Amino acid sequence: MPEGRRLLLGVDLGSSGVKAVLLDAEVGIVASHTHGVALFNDHPGWAEASHHEWWEAVCTLVPRLLESASASKDDISAVAVTGMVPAILAIGTDGEPLRRAILQNDARATKEIDEVRAALGDVDILALTGSVLSQQSVAPTALWLARHEPEVWSRTASLQGSYDWLARALGAGAHVEYNWAIESGLYDFEGDVLEEVQSATPITWPTMLDVVRPGQVIGAVSESAATATGLRAGTAIVVGGADHVLSAYGAGLVEQGDCLIKLGGSGDILAVSDEKFLDPRLYLDCYPIPGKWLPNGCMATSGSMLRWEQGLFSGVPLAELDDAAAASEPGALVTLPYFLGEKTPLHDPDLRGAVIGLHLGTTRGDLHRSFLEAIAYGFRSHFDVFVEDGLVLHRPRITNGGSKSRLWRQILADVLNRDLVSIIDHPGASYGAAVIAGIGTGVIADWSYVVGALEEGEIISPIPANVALYEERYQQFHQLYEATKSLSHSLARSSQ
Repeated sequence: MPEGRRLLLGVDLGSSGVKAVLLDAEVGIVASHTHGVALFNDHPGWAEASHHEWWEAVCTLVPRLLESASASKDDISAVAVTGMVPAILAIGTDGEPLRRAILQNDARATKEIDEVRAALGDVDILALTGSVLSQQSVAPTALWLARHEPEVWSRTASLQGSYDWLARALGAGAHVEYNWAIESGLYDFEGDVLEEVQSATPITWPTMLDVVRPGQVIGAVSESAATATGLRAGTAIVVGGADHVLSAYGAGLVEQGDCLIKLGGSGDILAVSDEKFLDPRLYLDCYPIPGKWLPNGCMATSGSMLRWEQGLFSGVPLAELDDAAAASEPGALVTLPYFLGEKTPLHDPDLRGAVIGLHLGTTRGDLHRSFLEAIAYGFRSHFDVFVEDGLVLHRPRITNGGSKSRLWRQILADVLNRDLVSIIDHPGASYGAAVIAGIGTGVIADWSYVVGALEEGEIISPIPANVALYEERYQQFHQLYEATKSLSHSLARSSQ
């Protein structure tokens, strides 16, 4: 590599945009930009994204980053990619995707989930992979593809996740990253293909790709990719990983019990464990730091529910909705946030949203506050799982777009009855990917680099009077779920 600066590029493929950062290991982030992409919901419960838009975003972002950092392509020593997991791309023999990506919160394969679960019988998928068969599992979606898009399935040579595909498009060899592998339910903890799962589906499976670990150099940017993106041909490509894992790592989570709440399009909660943490209500990922694990949950909706709400109210700014909600009484309504089914801890794609307590005096602020409260109750459900299983959480940190709302942070503190530490302007998973690019190439010495790297903001403490009220509403939240579950299932299946 030519002499010069040693910058590290991290790219994050998100549901609403692609974010990329340039990191100088000695200085910090020197450039950061985001390029929007579309989320396709062609049918109820569907969630897809275009790989063409992902690639166009990368080709747009790299020159912008270099310009912002007053850098040249020769200054970038390595790139790593992160993204949603386990998004699914059906790849043809030429390495190109055959259709749009099916995202991890897609809920089309409900019938197939039941079929595969029944066919697996007594196979303990949780013990083999760290997660139960669910909406995130790839086998039911593959079965759906084989049935409903047989022409695509017949030409599918392999399956890859979003970030593994992008690394391949940049010049890496064909592979799947370890956490995509185990969260897909197609591979076990050893990285071996689970033939039991394949046998549970009456389809012919494509070639299963080799599993690689974060931090491993997996190739170099090709001449064609260099021409398209503005990168230097020969730039090292390092295995990144799942976006929620790298976001947690970038936030400085390194010790047992360190915890992160992410208020993004979906709602994530992640905690570091020194041991494998198996619970059927959660997912389990291997942390990039050797010997550590990341039990975690992901609610299907969070910020996406608020974007839907904004659409109902003609695009009113969220700050304006927050002002109205701040003037409303806590707990005026009880809402179920299952507008795209629910992932953890319920694993039920056929759930639907509900609001109870409406009357002619109900205001827009009441409704908005109940949405914020509903998502907080969802996080509380996850905290309860961690406590039941003996993992003591400390210093919960909160990030992503929703964390800009002080009202939402206060509601979360009240519902969880915990102090919450804000991370100021957390750059997200793209930052974690950039750090891993540095670790994989020796530019960054060790995994402790992230500790204290990001600025912490205000600590929000719970308001005692609200804690007592929200405890009552939290119990009513569970009662509402039980009372409406069968009706949700009936409505959901009648629309499929």
